[in-house]
Amino acid sequence: MRPNHRACLVLLVVPFLLSACASLPGGTATPVGAEATLALLETTDLHANVLSYDYYKLQADPAIGLERTATLIKQARAEYPNNLLIDNGDALQGTALADYQALVKPIACGETLAIYKAMNQLGVDGAGIGNHEFNYGLAYLNQVTASHFDVDGVPADAPRCAGPGFPIVLANIYSARTRQPLFAPYRILTRRINATGPDGQPITATLKVGIIGFTPPGVLSWDKHWLAGKVYAEGVRETAQKYIPQMRAEGADLIVAISHGGIDGEPYTPDMENANYHLAQLPGIDAMLIGHEHLPFPDAASKRVAFNLAGVDKVRGTVYGVPTVMANLWGKNLGVIGLHLRYDGAHWTVDQSRTTVAARSTRQPDGSYVAADPAIAPLVAAEHAATIRYVKTPVGTSDFRMTSYFADVGDISAIELVNQAQTAYVQDYVKANLPQYAALPVLSMASPFKTGAAGVADYTDVRPGAVALNNAADLYLYPNALHAVKLDGAGLKAWLEKSAERFNRIDPASSAQQELINTSFAGFNFDMLTSADIRYQIDVTQAVGQRIVGLHYKGAPLSPMQEFLVATNNYRASGGGNFPGLDGGKTVIASPDSSRDVLIAYIQKTRQLTRARNGATRSWRFAPAAVQGTVVFHSAPGLLDLAREAGLANVAQLKADDGSGKGFALYAIDLNQ
Repeated sequence: MRPNHRACLVLLVVPFLLSACASLPGGTATPVGAEATLALLETTDLHANVLSYDYYKLQADPAIGLERTATLIKQARAEYPNNLLIDNGDALQGTALADYQALVKPIACGETLAIYKAMNQLGVDGAGIGNHEFNYGLAYLNQVTASHFDVDGVPADAPRCAGPGFPIVLANIYSARTRQPLFAPYRILTRRINATGPDGQPITATLKVGIIGFTPPGVLSWDKHWLAGKVYAEGVRETAQKYIPQMRAEGADLIVAISHGGIDGEPYTPDMENANYHLAQLPGIDAMLIGHEHLPFPDAASKRVAFNLAGVDKVRGTVYGVPTVMANLWGKNLGVIGLHLRYDGAHWTVDQSRTTVAARSTRQPDGSYVAADPAIAPLVAAEHAATIRYVKTPVGTSDFRMTSYFADVGDISAIELVNQAQTAYVQDYVKANLPQYAALPVLSMASPFKTGAAGVADYTDVRPGAVALNNAADLYLYPNALHAVKLDGAGLKAWLEKSAERFNRIDPASSAQQELINTSFAGFNFDMLTSADIRYQIDVTQAVGQRIVGLHYKGAPLSPMQEFLVATNNYRASGGGNFPGLDGGKTVIASPDSSRDVLIAYIQKTRQLTRARNGATRSWRFAPAAVQGTVVFHSAPGLLDLAREAGLANVAQLKADDGSGKGFALYAIDLNQ
């Protein structure tokens, strides 16, 4: 029940009757000066990692899993009796378990997704929607979230199915048919909380917390094949400006933005992917729960440019004074904002000086991990076992180890096979369906999806021997669809120049140790060719945009006018990663087949993979550079033999432990070899 503000205003005229507000009939009013602490607990980018298990390696991994985060949640709730547990999005996709439930044996209407079973068990209070929630299409999302979307592709008489036991909010994605938000844009959660009166005595009070959700507008491009013509997006800032006044008018004491995006200091645009730097500058937002970038925030040690912008406090966890947390990914962290509140007679307000923010890790100071909550695994035991059976299905054999430990410096053992599969698919597709393109050569771009961003175990590693479905998922992590674009030589060079932003600029004259890898440029954006027809060098001593040199096609300098079909995925072809010229307008093939299924079919047809045929064709090298100091990079320790097998004689391990406390080794590369 809301406080009787009119009664309190009358009493304020007589100072000695001020305390009477605490004892109005029914005892429901909150006295001026009351204080309370509300903890906002955030999970984000769980990507269906319910358990501490790596389905690609078929082994336990204590570094991941909501079952570990659950232990942190219990600890935080014991510390903060007043709390709300909120998920930021990207919960539904990302593991073989998710693919099994969505694609292999789709769950029935009356069944609840494994990730939602766990979240229900944990008592999640609300959730947002990330971009990856759309990966399996609107009909699937409608079903598993127990929604009733009024959009093309979802039958009007579709039953309301089983779903999560908590509200989902998303304000900036709209139905093209109704021009109404796809989900409820916001919800106001009313909670009774424990507080302390101005006399120091415990009281209970009513608090209304408004939660509003945002997702990157770029999802319309990234999942264009699912969403085109069915939904549209609005910018995060414009959407917030529309709904925040409504939430206040409906009595929200606090407004919490569940914004599935990160922090970017570039000028604001309505299609901005990581808009929270600008969202925080709007009046009316009391806290931000952010995500998408797969990082912890706050992080006092971070050298990330965005975390060191003016207005961003990477130590206290604020953006323009707004308490802000990002809980990394895969359940590795729990975001905890301890909002210290004070009641002013009309509203609860946040005392920022006494508010705390932390991204608590499941990894303990001694390097071990908190124990898993034993209540989670039994909930999903059947789904877990079925997924393991599924991913063990053999599809071929290999005589070499396909890994991405050294992909940043030239090992294409985990990349060429993907390019070969994509190239063959496009060639066959053109032959059968697009004879007008039959004369165009076909190339393929692929990237190393796993390059250590999530930890020392976050690399593709497919051992020699039987190749099973889980190995194919390790080689191709995401459920993208295969697309092909038509480009000329100039466009191809621009694509490669963008990919070369993966590297820092190296100063040859410097005797200091220099880091090769630009960690703010994701490994999955480091696209590369692996064709015997293409040769090029990357000169890391040059500025961005001027690094691709010696680009040859069939032994001659590549003509800017030479046309190609280039196989890629829907994410890249539709603008993902902001590659020049790739905005969906050059797409000539939008395959109904997923990139992973294309890869699996190619392995099944090839049957026996060999390094000579499937893992040895490098299109690129670093341009020679006589660097005075040492150029270094980081990878898993003790794997120099893999570099040698890949023909990388210019790599050396300097230290088995790079000192970061994350288990990486320090390697050097001689750019003059």
